[in-house]
Amino acid sequence: MSLAAPGVAAVTEGIDPPAAPLVPLREPAGTTEQLARALAYEHGEGLPKDQRLAAAIYCEAAVNGSAEAAFRLGWMYANGRGVEHDDGVAAALYDLAAAEGHMYAVKAREQIAGARGLLPDCMRPVDPPPRDIVAEDEDESPDPFGDLSGERKKVADLVNEVAPRYGIEPRLALAVIAVESNFVATARSVRDARGLMQLIPATAARFNVRNPYDMRDNVRGGLSYLRWLLAYYQGEVTLAAAAYNAGEGAVDRYRGVPPFPETRDYVRRVTRLFRKPRHPYDPTVVEPSVVARPAASSP
Repeated sequence: MSLAAPGVAAVTEGIDPPAAPLVPLREPAGTTEQLARALAYEHGEGLPKDQRLAAAIYCEAAVNGSAEAAFRLGWMYANGRGVEHDDGVAAALYDLAAAEGHMYAVKAREQIAGARGLLPDCMRPVDPPPRDIVAEDEDESPDPFGDLSGERKKVADLVNEVAPRYGIEPRLALAVIAVESNFVATARSVRDARGLMQLIPATAARFNVRNPYDMRDNVRGGLSYLRWLLAYYQGEVTLAAAAYNAGEGAVDRYRGVPPFPETRDYVRRVTRLFRKPRHPYDPTVVEPSVVARPAASSP
C-alpha cells in the first residue's frame, strides 16, 4: 500500500486527510506498515477508530524517519484530532517533513507561517533508564533462570549450549527470551514477531532464519542479532536491548533509549534480569554507532 498526503484544501478546511493515496511516497523500511495501521485507526477502517492511538503510531513512524507520518501527525496537532491543538508542534512537524521534501508539508506550513514550536514529547530525546535499575554485580540477586523445569529448562539448556558460540552470556539471551515470549516457542505477536526470541520476518531474513518456530533456528537468529547489536553499541546493554525492541534506527535517532513506553519498560525488564550494564562484544562484527561508548573491556 503506497501512502500520500492529502491536498492543502483538506488541511485548511479541517477535513480528515483521506486514506486513499494521491502521490506515492518512498518510505523508510518498516514504516509503511506503521502508516497503514495508523491510517486504519485514524479513520476506523478495519479497526476501531482511535485517533489518539493513530497519533502515537504516526509518532513512532516519524521517529523512524517517515516524512509522511510527520506530516500527518502535524495535521492532527493543527486540527486537534487525537491530540491537543498546538500550532507550534504542528509547525515543527511540518518543518521536519518539509526538510525531507514533503511538498504538502511545505504548503500546510504556509497556513501557520507565524507559528513556532518544538517537536512533541514522543519525539524528543530522553534520558536513558536510571542506572540503579542495573546492578553492577549480578551476585546481588539469585539467578532467575537457575531453577527452571519442563519446556523452559529445554530452552535454557539450548541457550547454554549455543550462546557461547556467539559470544553471548546465556543469562542475557534468557532475559530477552523471558521478556519477548515467556519461553513459548510458538509465540506470535500482533507485529508478526515469531518464536522464542520474537523475530520479525525482516530480522529472520537478515540472519538467515528459515523457520522461526524451530527453537534452535530461532535462538540462533536471535543470538546473531544480539551479537550484532552489542558490537554496534559497544557493549551497552541498555542500548542493545532498546534496539532489539524498537530497532537500531530509533535508538540512533534519539541518541539513546527512545521514549516509547513499551521500549522503556522492555529495557527495564531485560536489565533487571541480566543485572549488568555492560556485556563483552566483538568489535570486528560491525562499525559502532555514533551513540555508543566503548566498553571498559571487550574480547
